Amino acid sequence: MVIRQLKTAKSVEERAEEDARVRTSVEAILSGIEARGDAEVRALSEKFDSYSPNSFRLTEHEIEAALSKVSRRDLEDIRFAQAQVRTFAEHQKQSMRDIEVETLPGVVLGHRNIPVNSVGCYVPGGKYPMVASAHMSVVTAKVAGVKRIVASAPPQGGAPHPAIVAAMHLGGADEILCLGGIQAVGAMALGTETIAPVDMLVGPGNAFVAEAKRQLYGRVGIDLFAGPTETMVIADETVDAEICATDLLGQAEHGINSPAVLLTNSERLARETMAEIERLLGVLPTGPTARKSWEDYGEVIVCDTYDEMLQQADFYASEHVQVMTDRDDWFLQNMTSYGALFLGPRTNVAYGDKVIGTNHTLPTKKAGRYTGGLWVGKFLKTHSYQKVLTDEASALIGGYCSRLCMLEGFVGHAEQANVRVRRYGGRHVPYAEAAE
Repeated sequence: MVIRQLKTAKSVEERAEEDARVRTSVEAILSGIEARGDAEVRALSEKFDSYSPNSFRLTEHEIEAALSKVSRRDLEDIRFAQAQVRTFAEHQKQSMRDIEVETLPGVVLGHRNIPVNSVGCYVPGGKYPMVASAHMSVVTAKVAGVKRIVASAPPQGGAPHPAIVAAMHLGGADEILCLGGIQAVGAMALGTETIAPVDMLVGPGNAFVAEAKRQLYGRVGIDLFAGPTETMVIADETVDAEICATDLLGQAEHGINSPAVLLTNSERLARETMAEIERLLGVLPTGPTARKSWEDYGEVIVCDTYDEMLQQADFYASEHVQVMTDRDDWFLQNMTSYGALFLGPRTNVAYGDKVIGTNHTLPTKKAGRYTGGLWVGKFLKTHSYQKVLTDEASALIGGYCSRLCMLEGFVGHAEQANVRVRRYGGRHVPYAEAAE
């Protein structure tokens, strides 16, 4: 195996140091929110966003005022995007069904898919107002049947961002908060005097929001552990440097720590793409951010074979994987670890991020090895149940259960089974016999 790395990124150790600094800061802020509630949330909002309204929850009048500031074309585009997300989520939900099966005569087992009761949907709005994140979380939760959906996004210019508010409202949010960062997810998860706590937190965010969700996990459910946006382009000579460079920088502009990796079996394409990236960085309005991200977190890897490319792709388990080769479906069939795949040059990550209908809240930091992204099923809890309908079935299961409990030394457990065998089986089963 010959794998050549033409460009490397920051080391694992350097990234770990950054994570540690974020972790310490978030822990202190969450402790303050839990101890001081609304007062701490207000202080944080004033500190980070210079925003301190009478109430962080928007009234119906404030929501209508925000919608009035959004152009008709933008509202139509939001409705179109939400229709795509809703349609796909509805098809996903239809693939999940309650079941009930008689596994033995008189023994009935089943499960029900029950929506989470309340969800807090965070919508980022720092450098970029992430209108699309409202579609991904609020609309999907609504399709799942969540009873109470709270949506929160930071202010922009000292006021709620009109398009984000429109997307939250049109998506079906029951409560809309103008609150950002750690204070938003902390307030929704822990609750304050004026904000009732939720059962689950979802939605992307910066490193501080992601760390806050990680620390709150257990107190509430979360969709997944998410870090900065990642992208990988897997390409061969069926595509050119311009499209590869554009797809890499299209995600690198998210922030100064967004990994972007080119994986190819063509050194010529690799070097041409690196040159094209330099050209594009000189003309993109978001070039300064993308350049810092590319310099610190960009990588270029050249492999000899497609099998090596596959192996590297699964090792990286990137959030977004754009595949543009002469065998895209082969990668689809064989890749096992990623957030979402974008197959062929006609599609791209931006389609998935904004409008095509798949969800853009996806696993990062190699979490694609063990989880997929946000989808309607994340809002549904699968709960099992059992019924025993006949005396004979209870006595039959009871005999096995009693002996297996005694095998482990659980005498009280065994007696739960024995009393059923005595009552429904018509004979006494002493501990000694049960243990045989």
